[in-house]
Amino acid sequence: MMKVFAKCFCFPRRHFKRVVLLILLLSFSLWISGFYHTSQTKVHTVKHPNQRFAEITKKFKKKTTVESTVLLLVEDSQSKYSVAASLSATLEAHHFRYRKRLVSDGSLKLHSQHGQGLYSVIIFESLNSYIYLDINERTKLDNYCREFNVGLITFALSSKNEIRLSSPIGNLPIHMDKQLTLQDLQVNANSKILHMTKAAGKIDTETENWTVFHSNHSTYQPIVTGQINSDSSPELSHGIHSNAVFHTTAMLDQGIYDGVKRIFFGNSLRIWIHYPLFLDSLHYLSNGRLSVSLDRYILVDIDDIFVGETGIRMVAEDVEALEIEQENLRRIVPGFTFNLGFCGTYFKKGSVMENAGDEEFIKRADKFWWFPHMYNHMKPTKYTEESDLRKYMQLNKQFSEEHGIPLNNNYAVAPHHAGVYPVHNQLYEMWKKVWDIQVTSTEEYPHLYPARRRKGYIHKGIKVLPRQTCGLFTHTIFLEKYPGGRAKLDKSIQGGELFRTFIDNPVNIYMTHLSNYGNDRIALYTFDNVINFVDKWTNLRLKTVPPKELAEKYFNLYPDQKEPLWTNPCDDKRHLEIWAENKSCKNLPDFLIIGPQKTGTTALYTFLSMHPAIRSNIDSTKTYEEVQFFSGTNYFRGIDWYLEFFPGNPSTVTFEKSATYFDNPNVPRRVHSLLPKAKLITLLISPSKRAYSWYQHMRSHNDPIALNYTFYDVVSADESSYSAVHDLRRRCLEPGKYAKQLDRWLSHYSANQLLILNGESLKENPAGTMSKVQHFLHIKNQFDYFTHLKYDNKKGFYCQLLNNGRTKCLGNSKGRVYPPMDQKSQNYLSQYYQSHNQELKGLLSKLNYRVPQWLKDDLELAEYV
Repeated sequence: MMKVFAKCFCFPRRHFKRVVLLILLLSFSLWISGFYHTSQTKVHTVKHPNQRFAEITKKFKKKTTVESTVLLLVEDSQSKYSVAASLSATLEAHHFRYRKRLVSDGSLKLHSQHGQGLYSVIIFESLNSYIYLDINERTKLDNYCREFNVGLITFALSSKNEIRLSSPIGNLPIHMDKQLTLQDLQVNANSKILHMTKAAGKIDTETENWTVFHSNHSTYQPIVTGQINSDSSPELSHGIHSNAVFHTTAMLDQGIYDGVKRIFFGNSLRIWIHYPLFLDSLHYLSNGRLSVSLDRYILVDIDDIFVGETGIRMVAEDVEALEIEQENLRRIVPGFTFNLGFCGTYFKKGSVMENAGDEEFIKRADKFWWFPHMYNHMKPTKYTEESDLRKYMQLNKQFSEEHGIPLNNNYAVAPHHAGVYPVHNQLYEMWKKVWDIQVTSTEEYPHLYPARRRKGYIHKGIKVLPRQTCGLFTHTIFLEKYPGGRAKLDKSIQGGELFRTFIDNPVNIYMTHLSNYGNDRIALYTFDNVINFVDKWTNLRLKTVPPKELAEKYFNLYPDQKEPLWTNPCDDKRHLEIWAENKSCKNLPDFLIIGPQKTGTTALYTFLSMHPAIRSNIDSTKTYEEVQFFSGTNYFRGIDWYLEFFPGNPSTVTFEKSATYFDNPNVPRRVHSLLPKAKLITLLISPSKRAYSWYQHMRSHNDPIALNYTFYDVVSADESSYSAVHDLRRRCLEPGKYAKQLDRWLSHYSANQLLILNGESLKENPAGTMSKVQHFLHIKNQFDYFTHLKYDNKKGFYCQLLNNGRTKCLGNSKGRVYPPMDQKSQNYLSQYYQSHNQELKGLLSKLNYRVPQWLKDDLELAEYV
């Protein structure tokens, strides 16, 4: 064999062993090399980023059931000037729901009890708060973001006293450098988050205390870059000369690295481009749940045409310039038309040139929209009689007809902001009768400031829209004399306050004045520049439509604003100045008896009315001693109607009693808005007893349901029952959920503004109970109820003792003796109210009230049953 092998491969036989050994060594080496190469290839294979993202998120099944709410985690909830304050204001301005809580408050609750996600985006005011979050909380938060595909926003702020040191961001493959001065910012046109914001070149700015981010990982994409000032830092941590390139100041983490999407801002919202980018971030990270429409409707009112002192009014050339600018703006804003308000009495009351300007307006009347003020430019609140208002409106109407002024928009604005809000009902009535006004506007509802809280409402069929100021007032006539200088106005236009009104409000009605368009035409300068600036830097679609269409769009966007929420004019200095002089909020009640019904509220009302220092409202022709203003349609009559029930001496303590207030969900907010300092009194008895009393009350009033259904049938009715039965069941049972109703009141009023009385104590010991009431109300001259009340054996309760020794008791409808409640109903209600009574017991203990005996008995019966 060896001979044959040696002969075939041509080598001497004596070398055979050496050759075989060499072949074996070579084969082994090749095998080792192959194994090593294969192993190394496997270890160093770089996965595609999308593959890594898929593997990380594979175990998290994406859930889409998540609330459209923001969680804002802050370091200090009280500061008015923090990043958190500006974030809260922004979220509020765009009507986004949000919850603000301190990072230090402990464990984060991110899921509802049904496993639903509570938040669409989570915002950290400070990046450090996120980096140093407890490891368990951080893990829970990151897992939540993966599970529901929502993201994080955080702000990396620099402090002047902070040591300039490059640092990593937690365990992420990204570093940051702080305390840098940046200039020439640019938005990345290819950024995935852009929605409202448009990339339009360099932003000419230079500001301090910036943070920049740098990373080589593909998960990170720049949103904004900036060039670092050469004096800011000669060398950054990543070895690139600071002013050689643009550095990332806002960064998107696409979630490729660990499955969590994040956006880092290297400065606060004081950088104007961050404002629309922040809104874009909400849109992107919430997958469109937190989004704003790009449509913006604008209307520019020019108040007081023809009104003004000689020397500041418009001349013919100004009118021509107004029409030219209107045409220019229509290239960006389809349908743009200036809206002119007029007072006929001042027509042609200026200089010769200004009178020619007035004539020019009439010649070009069909080029503009028009709306009426008062003929004499007086405050409508000066006139308490409708006939006087009608007279001056008709004079203005006659003027418009004689001069061919078209009035097709059913829109009006009151001079001096008076009469729209606070409401002057006579103005609304005459607007409808003389002009058929359907739309108006005001900047006063609910208050002038903060502007983001201005709202609309509907009163007497007239739609009231919020009006915006634009920094131009009757005294801002010349550009170079603008308060704070031209630079201040330009700052407002170029990303400042005026720019933000376009960002914040889908509907903007801007208030300007005649004098802003004469002289050097500061208003034309302002609107030309701001509209062009908005068009350059945003994707907003600017439009102008007539006021009626504008109002329809507004209330389609905000249907919840249709109902007004009346505020107290005396709590706002501006409101007090423009309110009618013959009105006074001093007559508004100092305290209210809020119910509930069938607990003794009428008896309490009667006892209080005996007190010489306490005055109740006058009776209503429909609801007797109860005004029922806050709980029904009376509310929409306005506070003028409410005040009519409180005439007389404002020095006495005034109150009203409406037992329907207690369980109406709208009432606590309404009451607090008008009467934030008022005190409240409620009486409680056994909720089962109260429910039965209400049922018997309805029987005595011949209610067909109460007459044809037993009490048990009513309270135990299920979903298949007749709807009218359900209505009666609700009125029987809902008020008795005392803790629930009281919590609603206590969310608006402090505990020391609320007195909870035991209704049984009022019945058994009224004099002692009334002493508590007087102490609660801080009545100086105590009234001795012990000598003014007497038990009436026939009635079965205490009555007022008259001077002749007789008693004056409540009417026959009070104190009725009903058949006892059947045991089946009693057992059912004891079970039904058990949890509610337990909550009431806890609430009373928390508020330092003694637990009444009836509550103990009800809870004991529930345990027994």
